[in-house]
Amino acid sequence: MKKLLKVFCIMLIPVFLVTGCGEKTELKESEPPKKEEKKLKIVDLDSDSRSYAVMINNHNQARENHAGLQDAYIVYEIVVEGGITRFMALFRDVNPEKIGSTRSARHYYLDYAMENDAIYVHFGGSDPAYNQISSLKINDLDGNWKDRDYFYRDQDIVLSTGKKPSYEHTAFTSMAELKKAALANNFRTTSTQDLLLQYSIEEISLEEKEGSIVANTVTIPYSDYMTASYQYDEENKNYKRFANGAPHKDGITKEQYTVKNIIVAQIENVGYNGNYLQDLKNITTGKGYYITDGYAVEITWEKTSRSAQTVYRYLNGEEIVVNDGNTFIQIQPIKKETTFQ
Repeated sequence: MKKLLKVFCIMLIPVFLVTGCGEKTELKESEPPKKEEKKLKIVDLDSDSRSYAVMINNHNQARENHAGLQDAYIVYEIVVEGGITRFMALFRDVNPEKIGSTRSARHYYLDYAMENDAIYVHFGGSDPAYNQISSLKINDLDGNWKDRDYFYRDQDIVLSTGKKPSYEHTAFTSMAELKKAALANNFRTTSTQDLLLQYSIEEISLEEKEGSIVANTVTIPYSDYMTASYQYDEENKNYKRFANGAPHKDGITKEQYTVKNIIVAQIENVGYNGNYLQDLKNITTGKGYYITDGYAVEITWEKTSRSAQTVYRYLNGEEIVVNDGNTFIQIQPIKKETTFQ
């Protein structure tokens, strides 16, 4: 009997180990796995990295050798003298190995570098730009002068015509070199400023917005020299970019640039002090369009000072929220008209 009792007690040990002696226990249901939190792809909202705003050449000789534009989260396109446009591309937490070709500063681009709290990157510049970089205390990296060691001339590029581009269209840099230059200049490399645009992780459709316009083809003329245009790619839900009717491609990957969001801000451009340079009347309000996923809506824009962030709003006054993806901000001369098909 004692032996049988001993065996019975041994058999009960595993039960005691699991349930405890004499204690009433309840089995817990296994918790469902937590869903992974969605994050934006275009920018890291948890990052405090400061942006770099790089002036990029858009001359006909430079365009087919563009590098790095697809890695920028925002690209501004603004007219300069002679009807040519120039880009200012914003980079943050990305590391393109080649950026350019880099080009000279113009004073009104400083407004858009400041509104993004960005380090301004250029290769030379106009007298007003240099004067205002100094007076406004802009953190700038200049490949034509003080920071030349962080830029290089690519002498190997050849145009589709078989000829080499002019020397002024051959200056390039990389994000690694720009970061070195910023540290060498003791520039602040973090920022507490809010991003210019609000982004939505969930896809936004403009189709149901009041006054929405079908925008499968978008044409944005700047001058007789330059017209930017876009074709909507329904399968990939982005726009393919064209320059003067030709596919705008990266010089390294040879892939056509794609854009998720397009913002058109129509702004008056005038001669600067009566000379050949341009100026913008951008400290005011105006109209434009927000375009994404095959539709456009009219918007307004407002900029209250040179350093203040431009605010883009729907016509009902609500600030726009853009889709997760890169954005081209087309600052179009007010006398030109954007058209849709």
